[in-house]
Amino acid sequence: MLKNLVMRDLPRVERPREKMMRYGPEKLGEDELLAIILRTGTRERGVLDLAGDLLKKFGGREISKAGFAELRAADGLGPARACEILAAFELGRRCLGGKKTGIYLKPRDIWEELRDIREQKKEHFVVFYLDTRNQEIKRDIVSIGTLNYNLVHPREVFEPAVKNLAASVIVAHNHPSGCLEPSDEDISLTKRLVQAGKVLGIELLDHVIVAKGGFCSFKEKNLI
Repeated sequence: MLKNLVMRDLPRVERPREKMMRYGPEKLGEDELLAIILRTGTRERGVLDLAGDLLKKFGGREISKAGFAELRAADGLGPARACEILAAFELGRRCLGGKKTGIYLKPRDIWEELRDIREQKKEHFVVFYLDTRNQEIKRDIVSIGTLNYNLVHPREVFEPAVKNLAASVIVAHNHPSGCLEPSDEDISLTKRLVQAGKVLGIELLDHVIVAKGGFCSFKEKNLI
């Protein structure tokens, strides 16, 4: 990408908007897509430089999870631009709400996806409903418990799995204490879920405990 140039200095075929119209959005880099949302740069930086700097600051695609205060405080943004970025990502999330998204192959994938519950003060029990390619069809928080206890019934896990034609499921919950060791209740519940899944022909691929400091996979511990 050409650096330190304002948009008018770029050849027309290299300008993000013109590239999108000619080749489609999938041919643009993430900095170019963000530049289209921002529209203009600042006195010190062109819009492509500004977009690139923002992606570096927030860690690439993590900008999609930034809040208003974080965006507003970023150099080169203000309230209006922060709102525009938030609106663009929120619209994308809503439009994709009924479509298949991420592919989950490792417990770290689940840990990465569950940033919103890692530090919750109550246990949240989440189910990922997957197709035959381990691609997410849907996910649900099926239960919110207390500080150290969460009551979940296999019916709450597998009824939506049948409804959504899931081939398999991954379940996960947070430990507010930060301890990653499975409790006796966690192990007992997992065994019940495995058995229920066998009856229905829907495999329980893993049970992942998440916390701020890491994760614990029942599959990796040979508990499934």
